[in-house]
Amino acid sequence: MSNEENSIEIKMADIGQRAKKAANILAITSKEQKNKGLIAMASSLLVDLPTILAANEKDMENGRKKNLSNAILDRLLLDEDRIIAIADSIIAISKLADPIGKKIAQWDVESGLHIQRVRTPLGVIGIIYESRPNVTADAGALCLKSGNAAILRGGSDSFYSAHAIHNSMVKGLKSAGLPVDAIQLIDTINRDAVGEMLKGINGNIDVIVPRGGASLVARVQADARVPVFSHLEGICHLYIEKTANLNMAVEIALNSKMRRTGICGAAETLLLDKAVIDTHLEPICTALTNAGCEIRGDEIVQSKIAQANAASEQDWSSEYLDAIISIKIVDGVDEAIEHIAKYSSHHTEAIVADDKSVVDKFFTHVDSAILMHNASTQFADGGEFGMGAEIGIATGKMHARGPVGVEQLTSFKYLVQGSGQVRP
Repeated sequence: MSNEENSIEIKMADIGQRAKKAANILAITSKEQKNKGLIAMASSLLVDLPTILAANEKDMENGRKKNLSNAILDRLLLDEDRIIAIADSIIAISKLADPIGKKIAQWDVESGLHIQRVRTPLGVIGIIYESRPNVTADAGALCLKSGNAAILRGGSDSFYSAHAIHNSMVKGLKSAGLPVDAIQLIDTINRDAVGEMLKGINGNIDVIVPRGGASLVARVQADARVPVFSHLEGICHLYIEKTANLNMAVEIALNSKMRRTGICGAAETLLLDKAVIDTHLEPICTALTNAGCEIRGDEIVQSKIAQANAASEQDWSSEYLDAIISIKIVDGVDEAIEHIAKYSSHHTEAIVADDKSVVDKFFTHVDSAILMHNASTQFADGGEFGMGAEIGIATGKMHARGPVGVEQLTSFKYLVQGSGQVRP
């Protein structure tokens, strides 16, 4: 082992130990004190807004020099409105009900025992992310609210922005009398630090949450020795069914794809019922192309839309994160469901339809974390779900699925009350 590797291992071990101590304190910290810390963090972010903007400009300049894609630059960008939105999200998190100690269920059994199941923190949560500096605030705030300590490892692209945001959050922790180690940001871009997190830092990390591109998530899923909440890709589908209102279909298709093309909730494939080819296809494609979107279609779409390029087999399983959409004509809801089952990443799927029986069938048979009816796929977001914010969207089926908010960052324990019972 080199001196540098040994140094990183020692440093990460110290971070893990301090996080565990902070987590033990947070587990018994009152909701009032946690909320005080969150409100102080939000205030500090607004006070430090010029400093954060200056730090972000350094990251943006470096990103442009490295020829980062427009999607990544959009994720990286902070402006005054986005920083205010980050602060507002923290305030929203402070107003959520505190999950810790909440009774999930209670019952009595024949022996006379009274049993309660109550929420508890997970402990120490490691969050590995890339070009989204807002994750620093969202993850830190959600972990604090749910009584967990956070170890954050941002990417090199957002290095300066993440550190500026973290400095503001530490000020909030201090002013509320909370342990500053409750939210730690690793100050090295050395990838060995990620390796130590994936090993659990000597048992001090309880859960890992990766938030980034497919290569990052794949590495975490392959190498982690602790539980992982993650999604690999956001291959989201929008199905326009034959009973869909035309104006609604056009607006939802446009918003689902083009509001922000670089987020995981952006629609990547549009499925159109063959019964409405003559009425719906051209208006939808015109709206998309006028907004700068490239159309990649099957043979029918190509025959109807002059601007459409040919869709390959790979297109149906592509997360573009760009102004590109693949369009396929399907023969009813069954074929739409079949296509989604084959190509979906189980993140978010939406249906535009007025026929309730069709919507019910879609909701019953499509197995994805989030299903939408007559709404844009871009609502796949913890903030839009009333969770204040999210650490990410989990597409697995164990523990957390969908937006990972404060309740998803908890476990539970059983409290059993007796009156002297012994088991025969």
